[in-house]
Amino acid sequence: MGRAVGWIIGLVIVVAVAWIAFMMVDVDVTQEGQLPEVSVSGGQMPEADVNVGTVDVGSEQRTVEVPSIEVNPPADN
Repeated sequence: MGRAVGWIIGLVIVVAVAWIAFMMVDVDVTQEGQLPEVSVSGGQMPEADVNVGTVDVGSEQRTVEVPSIEVNPPADN
């Protein structure tokens, strides 16, 4: 139970730090941006011959023997 409490406290701390970091930033747009006008004449796209490999993905049924494990906890808790 102590480990769970530690995880919860850690999660609360991470969320609090993220919330504080998020609240520290305030952005107000004072002027709208605008893209420049660009004109392009001429030019040609490059040509390319591309040979790529193939990948064959398949599946098959397999039987896997799994060992059984016996766990004996210590007598004193």
